[in-house]
Amino acid sequence: MSTLYFENIDVKYEKTDHYALKDLNLTIQSGQIVSLIGPSGCGKSTTLNLASGLLSPTSGTVKIEDSEITGPGLDRGVVFQSYSLFPWMTVLENITFALKQKSKEPKDVITQKAIRILEKVGLNEKAQKSFPSALSGGMQQRVAIARMFILDAPVFLMDEPFSAVDEITRNQLQDLLLKLWEEGETKKTVLVVTHNIDEAIFLSDRVVVLHDGQIQQDIAIPFKRPRNRFNIDQEEAYTKIRRELLKTISGEY
Repeated sequence: MSTLYFENIDVKYEKTDHYALKDLNLTIQSGQIVSLIGPSGCGKSTTLNLASGLLSPTSGTVKIEDSEITGPGLDRGVVFQSYSLFPWMTVLENITFALKQKSKEPKDVITQKAIRILEKVGLNEKAQKSFPSALSGGMQQRVAIARMFILDAPVFLMDEPFSAVDEITRNQLQDLLLKLWEEGETKKTVLVVTHNIDEAIFLSDRVVVLHDGQIQQDIAIPFKRPRNRFNIDQEEAYTKIRRELLKTISGEY
């Protein structure tokens, strides 16, 4: 089990009266994908940074099950908007280096695991031997996703993971993420920060709207998995949910 809890969270900027988050209470059940959306500066990335352990709350508690988060840890995999790959390492070396931080298995076993996950995300031998600078943004993000999955943390945190790529690549990466998530022996608990309403609906079990550091809306997404983007956006429920989210984000609540 890997339920993620934000309990009575305040995050206050130093030497000001402004709160990035105020009295935030949010539970992400084990195995759920939840997206945070809202206007810039609403507290989305602050919330994710609390979960990653890169930021501590002014008051309140963030925890996975009964374990309080006090810093970064191997129980959380993170994908940022920037790909966070070591530029002096090849793609394969980036993945094996990450796995060596967690696994005590022999080098050849680690290498074979890395090759398998890279093949799963569509990166062939030539790409595996390349340095990140030789890859497109979409291919680099495939590496970042592969790294997150191979570390097999129970909680995944994703901050605008597909915002730097074109729409076609974005759709491909969304499909890839869900495919790997659905194939897992145990479903990961996933928190996604995004500005894209359609992405939030397609990926998520719930979509949470933040505004001025507080939750304004928490909508359950009713569509069954696996999802087909060419079907669900034709459903009446999709149009209704999208309209509700747009109104809330626009301040018409």
